[in-house]
Amino acid sequence: MIRGGLLSPRQRTELIALPRDGRTEQRLARRANAMLLLDDGWSCEETAEALYLDDDTVRTWRKTYDKDGVEGLRRFEAGGSSSLLTQAQEEELVTYISQALPRSTREVGVFIEQVFGVVYESRSGLIALLHRLGLEYRKPKMMGRGLDARAQQAFIDAYDKLMNSLNVDEAVVFADAVHPTYAARAAGCWAPKTEHLVVAQTSGRQRLNIHGALDLETGKTAMIEVESVDAASTIKLLETIEAKYPLSTLIHVFLDNARYHHAALVQEWLAQPDRRIKLHFIPAYSPHLNPIERLWGLMHKHLTHNKCWRDYSTFAQTILWFLRDKVPRC
Repeated sequence: MIRGGLLSPRQRTELIALPRDGRTEQRLARRANAMLLLDDGWSCEETAEALYLDDDTVRTWRKTYDKDGVEGLRRFEAGGSSSLLTQAQEEELVTYISQALPRSTREVGVFIEQVFGVVYESRSGLIALLHRLGLEYRKPKMMGRGLDARAQQAFIDAYDKLMNSLNVDEAVVFADAVHPTYAARAAGCWAPKTEHLVVAQTSGRQRLNIHGALDLETGKTAMIEVESVDAASTIKLLETIEAKYPLSTLIHVFLDNARYHHAALVQEWLAQPDRRIKLHFIPAYSPHLNPIERLWGLMHKHLTHNKCWRDYSTFAQTILWFLRDKVPRC
């Protein structure tokens, strides 16, 4: 007879975590639940009945757990003539995947068979193994080769120092340009399984040129529509920003290193008497350090992903309304 109350607090915590983890295989979660019910004082017969098992299976699981703990519960028949991986083999597998970054589970299966002599005939079983080892299938992000981590950190430190010493009559905004095209962007979405999803495409490739700025503290935006983004549009944007902050004695504008931001015309404008703008340049290849980039992404999510507008005029008006009116009110 198996008596309850044999698990330590650590063991119970470890077992409870398994069924609560959405990535845990159902059959492993069921084994963990069986051990917990036994520890609560349930008999093997009662546990088996509750989990729709036979009591001999529950007894076998308990013997396995008593001998090898959770790792014992994790062991399942892999199929065919295959055997299970040892802990050392699993560690070697993780090292291989971390270095080789295989594109498919088939490559992983071939490695396991060739190196360890273990055959995983079930793709789902192999995927479950990889998830259990803390591995997942994902797409890497592109990173510019010229990215300088030290320059990024120096920028972050300087920004923090500025924000901590900012006077009440100073403001900080982030500026950039965006060029939304009058065309629907197909994007992944949840939908009924039987529904065939299509998005009507527009004719032509008209695009809207916007030079804008965002105040993170207040949500204010300054958005101007221009024929082209250049030194002239930069000056027009800076003038718009100054008009938005009539009481500020100094306005810090953070922007990227586009050539037109460094143009002689812009420098001449900044040198004029009574100008209240100071430019701060974000390190190269660091769009993630400019919060307005996330605003552009939000705009596309709401207004271009899987959406087709009846004409360019409506498209342009809606984009500008979203950036000028909707965002500041949110």
